[in-house]
Amino acid sequence: MVGFVPRAGQVKPPTDERLSDRIAIGVLTRVVPPGLVDEVVAATDAGEVRKRLLPARVVVYFVLAMCLFSGQGYEEVARLLTEGLAWARRWQGRWEVPSTAAISRARARLGAEPLRVLFDRVCRPLATEATVGAFYRGWHLVAVDGSTLDVPDTPSNVEAYGRPGSSRGPGRAAFPQVRVAALAECGTHAMFAAATGPLSVHETTLARRLFGQLRAGMLLIADRGFVGFDLWAEAAATGADLLWRVKTNMVLPVVALLPDGSYLSRIVAAGDRKRTNPATVRVVEYTLAGADTVYRLITTILDPQQAPAADLAALYAQRWEFETALDEVKTHQRGPGMVLRSRHPDGVEQEVYGFLLVHYAIRELMWQAAQHAGEDPDRISFTRTLNAIT
Repeated sequence: MVGFVPRAGQVKPPTDERLSDRIAIGVLTRVVPPGLVDEVVAATDAGEVRKRLLPARVVVYFVLAMCLFSGQGYEEVARLLTEGLAWARRWQGRWEVPSTAAISRARARLGAEPLRVLFDRVCRPLATEATVGAFYRGWHLVAVDGSTLDVPDTPSNVEAYGRPGSSRGPGRAAFPQVRVAALAECGTHAMFAAATGPLSVHETTLARRLFGQLRAGMLLIADRGFVGFDLWAEAAATGADLLWRVKTNMVLPVVALLPDGSYLSRIVAAGDRKRTNPATVRVVEYTLAGADTVYRLITTILDPQQAPAADLAALYAQRWEFETALDEVKTHQRGPGMVLRSRHPDGVEQEVYGFLLVHYAIRELMWQAAQHAGEDPDRISFTRTLNAIT
């Protein structure tokens, strides 16, 4: 028997629902509970004065649902969402499927701020000391990195975000891009801080907005794009320890050799030619078997007995866990090569934080399952989990 899929304006029959709809929306409402959504909507003045077919709470869940069912059209996402909310007893009465235009207007009324605030309120580090692969000798392993997402080629998006250059055709890429920087747990891939900006803003600038979420006891891992004295000093001032890769041409004078082959050095600001305000770092240099590339790491952990050089070299590979997390959002959630839906910058911001919230909800579910089984969260497939949910 073919299921009935209503068109815009048709009344949804009460008996046509799927178990998958219930599960998918249940994952979202568990991590982003309706009470919190209402609180954030009120705090950001995003509520409605008159009763609407799409009240603000439902629009928030619609944004999350469209980032979960990213390959579906607006009206199908609305159908899936409302069936799930009805099952969860978050929707009452008869319902007409809103049109695409009505949904677009509702998203514009909501704006981006409620999704930003929800991300800040919901997304926190997940790992405990019992989480396999999340800690090293008491240090909580986290990483910082950035990426870009293609957005629709509209005048407002081009003006807000800019368009990257291209070596082919007219010398410019087909789509403008929004830049995203985030902090994530290496052990769980949960992103717990994020910032967005135009292409003209470097990811290191966005990273500064994230440092407020760092804490003593964390070990922040970063690639060589993040090194700079001021950035290093700001991150270290949070109390977190740092393990960052640096370029091989960076001047790192040997101050003292250490028993494990690492050495102490000092870094200074670019304008400090007299080296009057140096920061002491420990340098670890190594190569991988069968390769000529020399890796250079600097760290705030100065005592090799606390963290031997070989261990730090191995830990740096944890940074690639962040690359995996970004791939989960860009390739598996959004879909390979797909462009975000939003034709205006406020909608782009709304959508980006929607994707990050959905990714967190999926990762939180995976972490719970790994904890229950006593497994490393890395042993659970993100793709299979996403497919099971949707």
